[in-house]
Amino acid sequence: MTTTEILKGWKAILQGRLPFLSIEITKECPLQCPGCYAYTDNHLGEGVLLTQVSDYKGKELIDRVLRLVDHYRPLHLSIVGGEPLVRYRELNEILPRVSAQGIRMQVVTSGVRAIPAQWAQIDGLTIAVSVDGLPPEHDVRRKPATYERIIRNIDGHSITIHCTVTRQMTQRPGYLREFLDFWTSRKEVEKVWVSLFTPQIGETSVEILPKEARSRVIADLLEMRRSYPKLAMPAGVIRAYLEPPADPQHCFFARTTRTLTADLKTRVTPCQFGGFPDCSQCGCIASAGMAAIARHRLPGGIRLDWIYEASARIGAFIAAQRET
Repeated sequence: MTTTEILKGWKAILQGRLPFLSIEITKECPLQCPGCYAYTDNHLGEGVLLTQVSDYKGKELIDRVLRLVDHYRPLHLSIVGGEPLVRYRELNEILPRVSAQGIRMQVVTSGVRAIPAQWAQIDGLTIAVSVDGLPPEHDVRRKPATYERIIRNIDGHSITIHCTVTRQMTQRPGYLREFLDFWTSRKEVEKVWVSLFTPQIGETSVEILPKEARSRVIADLLEMRRSYPKLAMPAGVIRAYLEPPADPQHCFFARTTRTLTADLKTRVTPCQFGGFPDCSQCGCIASAGMAAIARHRLPGGIRLDWIYEASARIGAFIAAQRET
């Protein structure tokens, strides 16, 4: 995030605006990935599953999403799922209209379907493709979004590869380096992001990184960023994985983002993971990025999080006055 974007964020907060809006645009997904937080029993709370909520199609979906954007006026809109490409026809209309408002956007996809060619011309759009490991692991974990299909479907685009590291990927030395060798060599890949698997409190999944494996991955990322320019993770962001926020109230990403599920009204709380995320093992790159920014000190020693807190208090007052 640039200085200009940070200043825009402060201005938005002071105006009582929402910096980040994230929408689970559909509950449909052809994948059944182990460890997927969106379909867990406690993602939405109160015993409601993502598969049980209503969602929308066609003009109704387009109109409802655009009304949300007009209401919240976010600086950044994330479209997640489910699988957003299930609603590619609707997104063909939504994305250009949101872009015309100067709002930056991100679509997070498995790459299971072809990305529409016209998306390559939309200003301010990042297409993030989730790739969890090398083919032997990924193709089993994320079928039918196999390597073969992803490579075919990203043709003609400039994309971001997003990998969430799980325990299985840490059991062979050099695994992440092989992953980066493959993807950073492709012309379609503009940058690579790496997250760490974030469990729920009390979860015992085999995906969870043991403490020593987590530390090793962080050390490897700090070393590899020097050799892979497309690994778009500043050292401060990587180090933030060593000291994640204590709880959602201390997570600047959670506090500045509103996530809505597929019915476009139910909030996903306390953050995009929903349920009861184990913040002590948080590996969310967005959380780490915001934490790194918040801990940055300006000349004179003033930390950005201090300025944020003051801005948030003023913005909350202004927003409350607007509602009265």
